Amino acid sequence: MKQIGIQLNDNSDNGALLDLKIDVVRDDSGKIIQGIVVGETKNQNQATIIIANPGDFFFMPTLGASIDNLLLDNDFLRTRHRIREHLAKDGLIVKKLELYEGKPLVIEADYE
Repeated sequence: MKQIGIQLNDNSDNGALLDLKIDVVRDDSGKIIQGIVVGETKNQNQATIIIANPGDFFFMPTLGASIDNLLLDNDFLRTRHRIREHLAKDGLIVKKLELYEGKPLVIEADYE
């Protein structure tokens, strides 16, 4: 299942953004029995694909929508197409994608 995996820190967590989410749990003797958080990753997968550049993912070197290029290019239609294309490479079916100047990015997508 692509939507279950190791969690990354988001805006609601302590620590560096997109770093591994760690929640240390110790037993009665102080021994660490749990640390890395595993859970739902669909939204973080979407975010990392959108911000990544091609070549950032070792096993999928063509994956990465390069949203930072939008800063230099105001072609929102081309960027929406690029986002759809790269999310599809990961098996995400995009139901809704809104990217317009002055408005927040809205994505509704699910795995096949």
